[in-house]
Amino acid sequence: MDIRKVKKLIELLEESDVAEIEIHEGEESVRISRASSVMPAMAPMPMAAAPVVAAPTPAAAGEPAAAKEPEGHIIRSPMVGTFYRAPSPGAKPFVVDGQAVSNGETLCIIEAMKILNQIESDKSGKVVEILVENGQPVEYNQPLFVIG
Repeated sequence: MDIRKVKKLIELLEESDVAEIEIHEGEESVRISRASSVMPAMAPMPMAAAPVVAAPTPAAAGEPAAAKEPEGHIIRSPMVGTFYRAPSPGAKPFVVDGQAVSNGETLCIIEAMKILNQIESDKSGKVVEILVENGQPVEYNQPLFVIG
């Protein structure tokens, strides 16, 4: 199936109130759905169990919250994906702790949907800390590096 057709289907889905669409073309098929329409339906179910888990957390939340936000400029993940410190397995990492980096220098790669996205520094300085282990999944806006 042509990628232009898939993009057009995504645009049509965004412009309409349709939550999901599935198209078959010969042996090929594509299914596109909105994640946001599924999430609210699922959210009420875990809420019943959440207070039990959340109750002990507020007492201890003061200490870890201070430890989670290191001092310095924080480079955050712009997407959900898998964090890689090097361009390929066994290769030298893009940066290491204590290394000086300049604005626009590649710090890591985040793989999202089989696409490798280079994450660049938006500030010159020194890498104070790398907050994620190689090969670990990362969330949107998760702190990755501290630049001092």
